[in-house]
Amino acid sequence: MSKGAYYEEAACQYLTARGLVLLERNYRTQGGEIDLVMRDGATLVFVEVKFRSTLTYGHPLEAVSPVKQRRLKRTALFYLAQTNCCYDAVRFDVLGITKMGQTMKFLWVKGAFE
Repeated sequence: MSKGAYYEEAACQYLTARGLVLLERNYRTQGGEIDLVMRDGATLVFVEVKFRSTLTYGHPLEAVSPVKQRRLKRTALFYLAQTNCCYDAVRFDVLGITKMGQTMKFLWVKGAFE
């Protein structure tokens, strides 16, 4: 299992333990990828997972730039069109993971951008 897949799995477990339901993992289009597509009640949630083993280059949440946000939004539109799903709301969350020693820390930002 790659490092990215390992931390995406950790993120998925963290979020499912908090009531979200996994719908799809690593949804890809030509224009981008969404790490996790989940359901939180009647809300469809697109989750970007970011991991950093050190904060030398900034917190993982800082890695979701405006360009990355636009790419995620465009990919989410493809997902909505392809699946023809119906939800009360759509939300973009970012889950930052840091690991200091053996301890993983999660910072979950609901509605990180619109």
